[in-house]
Amino acid sequence: MSQRSGSTTVALDSIGCKLNQAETELLAKQLAEAGYWVVPSVDKADIYILNTCTVTHIADRKSRHLLRLAHRRNPDALLIATGCYAQRAHQELAQIEGVNLVLGNDEKPHLLRLVEECGCISSPASIGKDSPTCYPTFRTRAFIKIQDGCNSFCSYCIVPMVRGKEKSLPVDQIVAEVRHRLANSYKEVVLTGTKIGSYNYNGVNLRGLLEHILIETDVARLRLSSLQPQEISPELIGLWHDKRLCPHFHLSLQSGSDGVLNRMKRRYSLSDYQWAVSLIRGIIPEVAITTDIIVGFPGETEAEFEQSYNFCRRMEFARIHVFPYSPRQETQAARMTYPVGDKVKKQRSQKMLALAKESAQNFSQRFLGKTMPVLWEKQSGDGVWSGHTPNYIKVYTKSSEDLTNKLLPVKLAEIRWDGVWGEIVI
Repeated sequence: MSQRSGSTTVALDSIGCKLNQAETELLAKQLAEAGYWVVPSVDKADIYILNTCTVTHIADRKSRHLLRLAHRRNPDALLIATGCYAQRAHQELAQIEGVNLVLGNDEKPHLLRLVEECGCISSPASIGKDSPTCYPTFRTRAFIKIQDGCNSFCSYCIVPMVRGKEKSLPVDQIVAEVRHRLANSYKEVVLTGTKIGSYNYNGVNLRGLLEHILIETDVARLRLSSLQPQEISPELIGLWHDKRLCPHFHLSLQSGSDGVLNRMKRRYSLSDYQWAVSLIRGIIPEVAITTDIIVGFPGETEAEFEQSYNFCRRMEFARIHVFPYSPRQETQAARMTYPVGDKVKKQRSQKMLALAKESAQNFSQRFLGKTMPVLWEKQSGDGVWSGHTPNYIKVYTKSSEDLTNKLLPVKLAEIRWDGVWGEIVI
């Protein structure tokens, strides 16, 4: 690839978890501050960066597809693959036509320097009055990384192998990043990481970090990405008297069968999970509890699946994210006997997805007729806008005005699509 001159443009994509989204936003910020122009599409980019995911074989496939698509759409662009797939299988990605650099998670913090050292592209022009002063807004919610890594080693999970040991970012650094995002007009901040419930920096745990952010910033909405039931405590949940903390907990379950949880090496039982849910619901009115479920884990019997299904029904989740089990070769579960066949996994997925849809509608139904604040995020066409309530109900409305990033009172009127139709209260 030849050297380029003038302003250098960069397009970034991210798939997978909210942590990946947070890291991609940070990369965009660093690139813009270094003088690169961040553009929304690979079509007009000198550099294309894909932050990959490898949690399932589907995520792997999507990563490969996006890289090949980017090369077809812009054969002259410098293609860079980074993230968890790049960490796990460097050579697989390096062999894809058009891919110039493969940088694992260990190299991701040094991506900017490595791009400039590779000699494939010139450094950006010096920052002047016409250069971007801030990174572009990816969305109205800012994802901020507070922690990385995991020490749990659940039997099915590749994440500890590609993310490493648990490590937390300094409190002052996180607070400064929250302030920076607020200065760039974000109204909602989502704290994310591999396992944020294990956050601990110099003796400050997650509860302490939340206290610092609430006291030291004027954030309008503060949301957590994901927790595990053993990380829930009365002291933590007591912070939700501050209405800026969103009444929404993504509480990982993975299975509603104690037998399967034991084989997964999860560190809680169904009774632990029920205790955490009861505590949260007893303290926080209108709370949404969402979860993840894996179906077809090795050895999962029909009876265990029915236990899981019935447990999820009793929990009355606001959302259920359903994943058919995907073996990762480096994990213990990949070596387990009695695999569940693809046909059975598909049937169980469909049944659980039907429950997920029913559960989401039942939760949203409870709020029809109520007026709730909605942060409007994007327009989908024909003047239809979408946004979310504090408890993460997706809301739609029609407006000829630009509602982007506006926090407005909305009366929830009827179930529509995957959410609720609302009318803005003037």
